[in-house]
Amino acid sequence: MFDKILIANRGEIACRVIKTARKMGIRTVAVFSDADRDALHVRMADEAVHIGPPPASQSYIVIDRILDAIRATGAQAVHPGYGFLSERAEFAQALAGLGVEFIGPPVGAIEAMGDKITSKKLAAEAGVSTVPGYMGLIGDAEKAVRISRDIGYPVMIKASAGGGGKGMRIAWSDREAREGFQSSKNEAAASFGDDRIFIEKFVTSPRHIEIQVLGDKHGTCLYLGERECSIQRRNQKVIEEAPSPFLDAATRRAMGEQAVALAKAVDYCSAGTVEFIVDGERNFYFLEMNTRLQVEHPVTELVTRIDLVEQMIRVAAGEKLGFAQDDIRLDGWAIESRLYAEDPYRSFLPSIGRLTRYRPPAEHNHLASVVRNDTGVYEGGEISMYYDPMIAKLCTWAPDRPRAIEAMRDALDAFEVEGIGHNLPFLSAVMDHPRFVEGRLTTAFIAEEFPEGFNGVRLPPETLRRVAAVAAAMKLIVERRAARISGTMSNHERAVGRDWVVSAQGEDFAVSVSNGDEAVILFADGESLGVRLDWTPGDTVARANIGGDAMALKVDLRTEGFRIRYRGADLDVKVRTPRAAELARLMPEKLPPDTSKMLLCPMPGVVVRIDVAEGDEVEDGQALCTVEAMKMENVLRAERRVRIARINAKPGQSMAVDAVIMEFE
Repeated sequence: MFDKILIANRGEIACRVIKTARKMGIRTVAVFSDADRDALHVRMADEAVHIGPPPASQSYIVIDRILDAIRATGAQAVHPGYGFLSERAEFAQALAGLGVEFIGPPVGAIEAMGDKITSKKLAAEAGVSTVPGYMGLIGDAEKAVRISRDIGYPVMIKASAGGGGKGMRIAWSDREAREGFQSSKNEAAASFGDDRIFIEKFVTSPRHIEIQVLGDKHGTCLYLGERECSIQRRNQKVIEEAPSPFLDAATRRAMGEQAVALAKAVDYCSAGTVEFIVDGERNFYFLEMNTRLQVEHPVTELVTRIDLVEQMIRVAAGEKLGFAQDDIRLDGWAIESRLYAEDPYRSFLPSIGRLTRYRPPAEHNHLASVVRNDTGVYEGGEISMYYDPMIAKLCTWAPDRPRAIEAMRDALDAFEVEGIGHNLPFLSAVMDHPRFVEGRLTTAFIAEEFPEGFNGVRLPPETLRRVAAVAAAMKLIVERRAARISGTMSNHERAVGRDWVVSAQGEDFAVSVSNGDEAVILFADGESLGVRLDWTPGDTVARANIGGDAMALKVDLRTEGFRIRYRGADLDVKVRTPRAAELARLMPEKLPPDTSKMLLCPMPGVVVRIDVAEGDEVEDGQALCTVEAMKMENVLRAERRVRIARINAKPGQSMAVDAVIMEFE
């Protein structure tokens, strides 16, 4: 077994590998760029080596810099994580030249499966069902349009060396094919140093289901069940689960056996994933093989109780797998929610800044449930614009899917993140969505269920009433505390009123509050709710119990009430006396400023391209400019027919959120 391994990656996956290596008694070496000097993976590792400037193209994917770090530290093996150099055959070859073990598959498998064009040809030769498409290289946008027409829209434009949703676009028209080809090519070059593109038919209403495979160097290759990864946004997975609520045992076996056959065809060893598109009749088509550890591997670990990182290390060290296919059992249900540094209220665009508060829910591993949080950040740390926006993977396990979903709801409720935009509210909304609860999923779920984007959640009446009851109980605590303070100062404690009007989500609840062992909230319609509350003013989470049901609400004190976030809703809750509530209804509403004649930068990023000039008249939907952030290109388009009056930015310029890029007449 190795004494020391280097992790050629960053963030949560580097931290994840360090945890297993530490458990195995193996020392670890981290590498870091200027932007990651104070990163969590650097703090966790036994040693750390600086490898260059913030852009990955100048640090994390520069092979020579990683090799220098290996020489300097004497590492015997390298775990590449995912992304960066994890599927670069030349990196594995360079390690072999140093006599250093690559904790991953052999070079031949990386070359065969890492190139999506080659892998599809090999899959077809092996008898694996594949999606129709054009596997040759495509030189320019016009050829991409011709090929797309021949295949028939819609088509998927993909980077041959891609992964993680980078360099992928769906095109429904010639215009989208032309623009998508160029954007995919640019993203592929920036992310992988390889701008080759291919095109395939886009299967409508598909499910994205993948099979985890694991092989050793002694000829054994197994499949460890499947993961459902259909909840996606911009081809980036958001929520994954294992097993799939859609597959039956026969389909699972057929997909698993095909995945293993494909892996054996290239002498695969280590952990890998064979991805399939599955239609509504459970017909499945080979999509690609990722010759690395997947982001969503924790859900497979939770239902199989197999540590995939440990197995990768043991396989790289030459050990045989200690189990056979018949030993693999899927126990219970696991769900993973990816926490992204992105603003769901701004079309999920990337967000950067300092984590002024970062408090994940407490992890536990009980017989009835598991909460696990794989993360690479900490409170006070900085989220930069240079890397992927994912900052944590929150996972839950329970004996069945409904209880795993409920565990995830509770864990999301207790997860505190401040200082950046993040998608916690959206994740909560998905967990409560009837279609998700029923397991009726496709890769179009987000587009279909949130066609206008995410604008928050409206709580159902019963839930809103419970939130109002908690707010009233908190208001009583605040007022009694204020009365004690004023009484101490004046030797006369003022009386605390018990009648309030709680206003939230456009509704008013007239309540009367009494207090004993628990607060009893009496509503005007005669219903009463007993609230047991663990909260004092200043606490950012209120833990309440109403009739035996536990609730965790994120709370901020505000004038006349609270900001309360619960189950995806962000509420401004006012708790006033009846007279103050009456007067508040007479106050005029403050209107937001008019920005209709401006194009504002929706997220911090760099202007890649300006597509118009001052004086141009543009049509609705026409591209105005492209802004890049966190390795993703975002095309900003006109929302109506306008004339360009002034352009305030130029290519290469860094822009802050809401900075004015251009103005309209």
